Amino acid sequence: MAAHSIPSIVSTERRARTRSAARVDGAVAVIERVFALALLIAAMPALITCSIAIMILSRRSPLIAHKRVGRYGSTIWVLKLRTMWNNDGFPRARLIERVSSSGLTVLPKGRLDPRVTSRFAAFCRKHSLDEVPQLWNVVCGDMALVGPRPLTKQELEVYYGAKARELLTRKPGITGLWQVRGRSGLTYRQRRRLDLHLVRNCNFAMYIYVLLASVPSVLTGRNAW
Repeated sequence: MAAHSIPSIVSTERRARTRSAARVDGAVAVIERVFALALLIAAMPALITCSIAIMILSRRSPLIAHKRVGRYGSTIWVLKLRTMWNNDGFPRARLIERVSSSGLTVLPKGRLDPRVTSRFAAFCRKHSLDEVPQLWNVVCGDMALVGPRPLTKQELEVYYGAKARELLTRKPGITGLWQVRGRSGLTYRQRRRLDLHLVRNCNFAMYIYVLLASVPSVLTGRNAW
């Protein structure tokens, strides 16, 4: 009788641990969303200033919503300040332009990207000002402060393959390991390795490390373009 009860006990303990972990994850998510909202409010003057400058320089919407793959394969729209435009456009009144990844070529970013035609836009990219709007994605629960970067379906297929499913068990984040260990200077293979390491091993210590290390990385703009 006792022998037959062991699997039941183990199963009960496992369910209890799972429920406990879910409660912890839920609490962390709430704290993260509140903190992201506070950061977004604090950054609002800079965000508004950048948006006005981009509207004047590009004659287009200041915000872009990129279609990305979120946790468990859900579709999310990741916000960014517009940093790429050409000079043959026409004024558009809308605040946000949605951009689908459909039909886009998967290419790593170059140091001298010809699509970035403005020094102001290059400055925003170098110091990650273009990613400040993603705090709203965190507030909405689509992203986390720390996690693997949100990727397109094409990027997941080309660079992650069978490992994509594992990557998508975690919410995509504004910052992560490869953003503080080389940023744009890393190859996709290196980014993949660091993203998967984060997904497999992230704990409170790593979470705090990534957050703190992101501050000098953003301020200096080292290895970012």
